[in-house]
Amino acid sequence: MRRQMFLTALAAALMAGTSAAALAEQSFNRIATFPVVANLPADRDAQKETVAEIIAASEDGNLLVYTDSPQNAVGFVDITDPRQPKAAGFLPVGGEPTSVTVIGGKAFVAVNTSKSYKEPDGVLAVVDIAAKSIEATCALGGQPDSIAASPDKAFLAIAIENERDEEENKGKLPQLPAGNLAILPVKDGAADCAGKKTVDLTGLATVAPEDPEPEFVAVNGRNEVVVTLQENNHIAVVDLATAKVVGHFPAGTVTLDAIDAKRDKIIAATGRIENVKREPDAVKWIDDERFVTANEGDYEGGSRGFTIFRKDGTVEYDSGNALEHLAMRIGHFPEKRADKKGVEPEGIEVARYGDETLIFVGTERSSFVAVYRDAGPGQAPQFLQVLPSGIGPEGLLAIPQRNLFVTANETDLVEDGGPRATVMIYERGEGAPVYPMIASADDAKGLPIAWGALSGLAADGAQPGKLFAVTDSAYAEARILEIDAAKKPAVITRAITVTRDGAPAKGLDLEGIAWRPAGGFWLASEGNPEKKDAPTHSSLVRVDAEGAVVEEVALPETLAAAATRFGFEGVAVVGEGAEETVYVAVQREWKDDPKGFVKILTYKPATKAWGVMRYPLDAAPKGWMGLSELTYVGNDTFVVIERDNQFGDKAVKTLQAFSVKGLTPAAVGEKDAPVVEKRKLRDLVPDLASARGYVLDKIESFAVDAAGDAFIITDNDGVDGASGETVFLNLGRFTVN
Repeated sequence: MRRQMFLTALAAALMAGTSAAALAEQSFNRIATFPVVANLPADRDAQKETVAEIIAASEDGNLLVYTDSPQNAVGFVDITDPRQPKAAGFLPVGGEPTSVTVIGGKAFVAVNTSKSYKEPDGVLAVVDIAAKSIEATCALGGQPDSIAASPDKAFLAIAIENERDEEENKGKLPQLPAGNLAILPVKDGAADCAGKKTVDLTGLATVAPEDPEPEFVAVNGRNEVVVTLQENNHIAVVDLATAKVVGHFPAGTVTLDAIDAKRDKIIAATGRIENVKREPDAVKWIDDERFVTANEGDYEGGSRGFTIFRKDGTVEYDSGNALEHLAMRIGHFPEKRADKKGVEPEGIEVARYGDETLIFVGTERSSFVAVYRDAGPGQAPQFLQVLPSGIGPEGLLAIPQRNLFVTANETDLVEDGGPRATVMIYERGEGAPVYPMIASADDAKGLPIAWGALSGLAADGAQPGKLFAVTDSAYAEARILEIDAAKKPAVITRAITVTRDGAPAKGLDLEGIAWRPAGGFWLASEGNPEKKDAPTHSSLVRVDAEGAVVEEVALPETLAAAATRFGFEGVAVVGEGAEETVYVAVQREWKDDPKGFVKILTYKPATKAWGVMRYPLDAAPKGWMGLSELTYVGNDTFVVIERDNQFGDKAVKTLQAFSVKGLTPAAVGEKDAPVVEKRKLRDLVPDLASARGYVLDKIESFAVDAAGDAFIITDNDGVDGASGETVFLNLGRFTVN
């Protein structure tokens, strides 16, 4: 019932044209993004993986310290001005850093120095923050994972995981040596290595009791440390002063309904999983009696949510399917992980901002952070807002004394030419949250309309604020989404499945949509004739208002022979009846195009005749350049998105206009085709950068509504190799002078 109340409240807020957090006095918004690669020293290869995993801050909140396991180092970021974070140092630590915490002027870094899984080892490196140097090390006698300091700064608690080898016996437990909990006293700001105590955690869990694998630790105001034994699906509470286990219990199981548990390229909240183990990862105390866990699962479970426990093991609250539904509603659901652990909650943070205790839940596979307000013992937490993060948020850090919040995002896609790992900074202040910029309402069954990978946009020619978008081949079923852009955030109010003979149409990769004054839509489907198995070809598809295919138009043989996998992208309609003409933008050069020129095709339904014009592309400083949208704006004039395939503020993303007045398209097969004359209307990089994340590569949608307002949307790739973030912006009244 509590989960349903949460979902109903969120949906109602979105339908009302606001977010749940707008009802609160304050909200968080992202103010800066720091690419971790900017911190590498000159002698390190910037094309090698570099990440930010666990993150801590100096006591004044002006300096961040993060772990970078691929580089065997810790990095420092100066956030004295949080809107302008600066690289502040890089320190090798002699092994893989797994976690970090700060006391006074020292950063205490847990470092994995294991020779192998069977010979685990590690040290605690004590780093002088000011000097950026290691001043001491303590032997830990095993592979460390998480580290936490007690609030009174008297103790360090370290989870010695001695993790399993997932390649040995298919990762089955037990795999000795067993893990344990290490406790080190802190005296005068220094770790007392000689005073280290080891807490035996064997014999507690039902799952592999001889092989506990401690994952995460957190300490309350009574110097009690809660330890998650993730693979063992167990939780222990240990008194730091006596180094004794004072309580332990199973993390339990959850049965979930109305989730997507099937990997089939269709997001459908119709699945059910029964008695799945929570297997908690991160844990944080809410107060001295309650703590909250992120139930990632890493062995046999993962309940896709978070749980509030009392320290005696009583479950006060479980989020159930709420995070899954939230991901579907904001376009962040990772369909490729549907059969595994869904959104995969991994990070947890709790902090007091003013008179409110806030809970932050980070989702590794969906790359967002859900923010809740603690309502007190026995009460369900109140959902406040959702924050977009970089890919794979691993570390969450609250800096309440500065009204800041930080995420460390560990996924670096440099080898694939994708976005780099980042540290993102958010500030709490008055006003509504910026994100999400677009979200969905419920369908007729009361479930969120799931969406992602928006790849083309059209406006209803008669109704201001009414837009239509299409989803691409990230999903098995092509859909048209109806959008109410008059609300903020914009609301997806309806999903129309494209059908053939009453069944969902297969084999379509929709990249463009055009609204027909006569009714229905023209859709542009991008083919891939280069596929070895089941090649497809770019085509035009006419559907009625309910998405039923009325007509499919294949390329003429001459065009099809020259086509590549970079095919139809944008589509526009001019005229009605016998004068109706469909214009199509091709993304990149085909085999018969001069270098640097792409096709603008025309098709006359009345005569079934095709025509060819060419569009001159700007040279790409890096990567390739192509077209991503085609929009008719009247007076024989069209607007295209011309873009490269790069990320960041050096990328090229522009709106260009051209007129076809006086041009006669060449017949298919003719040697010469007229070249349109373009002119630049707008550089879209500043618009995309206004979201304060990294500039996304796939700006693929542009439309002008019946009132003259222009809109742009980015394609989030169906959360595959992407964060899932979608930028939806109203650029205001649009004219082509």
